[in-house]
Amino acid sequence: MSQRKKLGLLLAASALCLPSQIWAETLRDALVNAYNSNPTLMAARAGQRANDENVPIARATGLPGVSVSGAFTENVHSSTVTLGTPDRFASGVANLSVPIFLGGAVSNSVNSAKARVEAGQADLRSTEATVFTNVVAAYMDVIRAQAIVDLNRKQVGVLTVNLEATRDRFEVGDLTRTDVAQSEARLAFAKAQLQQAEALLISTRENYVQLVGSAPDALETPPPLPNLPSTPDSAVAVALKNNPDLQSASRVRDAARFDVGAARATRLPKLYAVGSSSYVDYLNTLPGTLPGSSKSTTAGAQLTIPIFQGGGPSARIRQAQARQSQAIEREIAVERGVIASARSAFANWQASNQVIKSAQIAVDASTLALEGVRAENSVGTRTILDVLNAERELLNAQVELVTAQRNSYVAGFQLLAAMGQAEARNLGLDGGPLYDPTVNYRRVKSIYWDWDQDPKPTAKATRTVDSKAQTSDISAPPAK
Repeated sequence: MSQRKKLGLLLAASALCLPSQIWAETLRDALVNAYNSNPTLMAARAGQRANDENVPIARATGLPGVSVSGAFTENVHSSTVTLGTPDRFASGVANLSVPIFLGGAVSNSVNSAKARVEAGQADLRSTEATVFTNVVAAYMDVIRAQAIVDLNRKQVGVLTVNLEATRDRFEVGDLTRTDVAQSEARLAFAKAQLQQAEALLISTRENYVQLVGSAPDALETPPPLPNLPSTPDSAVAVALKNNPDLQSASRVRDAARFDVGAARATRLPKLYAVGSSSYVDYLNTLPGTLPGSSKSTTAGAQLTIPIFQGGGPSARIRQAQARQSQAIEREIAVERGVIASARSAFANWQASNQVIKSAQIAVDASTLALEGVRAENSVGTRTILDVLNAERELLNAQVELVTAQRNSYVAGFQLLAAMGQAEARNLGLDGGPLYDPTVNYRRVKSIYWDWDQDPKPTAKATRTVDSKAQTSDISAPPAK
């Protein structure tokens, strides 16, 4: 089974996790919504369509050019009068110019434009992966924030009960005022932490709305990520083959090489085949013995041989060569970055997995310890402060666990992105046909008509100006 099918099935499986919650939302839903409506992605697609036009623009320089011109002339006053001078006349001229040799400028410019189109398509893949990575992070941030709010609310509830019990025991002389004060202080601190957690939840939900375009409903736990590498070396090997940023840098380097050839053409001869045809109508303003109109047709060749251009061509060549050198070095820099990103993402993913194991052990141990401390407190061998500390340690362990789970999933997806495997074509999204940037390129590269244009641009992304402000309520679906 292919990687795309595996991940597609896993994402689809998440839709079966909570059948009783009809308003539940899966990671697949979020990714599909972002794919179809995220403004960053929509703008990148439009930018690539603009990039596609550079190929026909470059090719047009090497195609024949035809122009016509017309004029009407009225001789209002002349100090010399001759028999053949018309009072008025109308003229029309048609010109044809056919490039025969331009020193390779056109072919190099077209090849450069094609290479940059391919680089732009790779950049579009990179943008897509970046948007998806941000969506996954936002999705997991909301899940983590909701869990932390829930943990803190439970902690406030437990500490409220503890405070009431402490006050009751103080009333009967079993505890001191210090025990009451400690319980009050710990409850106040827990309420402050709850307020911070609720503010963070609202912030993460608003970030989700910004990326996905809709408010997060009850988000389901996402499915495991498939085909993650077993070693950093295997991650790097896949990344060097598939990473879109590296592929883009490689094509930009090729385009820069063609730019050098186009610059060299500026000092070579240029040959055109030219022709013109003209017609003049004297509008019956000449004597009857003279013709009422005249026609002429010419054809020939025009050769231009540059002799001296003030050093401009050599400067353009050196400039293009320097930019080629720049593109070569940038490709190496991107390669370094891809290797570092793959290795770092792998390390973060592995570390987060280990933290999950450790945090789970800490949660289990803290739960057992809290039960023991409470039992010992009931027989007087433990103080109220010991109970409060045990409750705090359990909360910290639980927060560490949900944070590690979030970090592990996000790091795993970042690793897939670094390997070039976090795009729509890899995820098996079923929100409609996938966007294919080559469709527009194949369409426009064959258009020769000067009067062609696309429909008036309209927004493809959804707006969030009418969305309601998010809340920290975790008991029901947030307002949309």
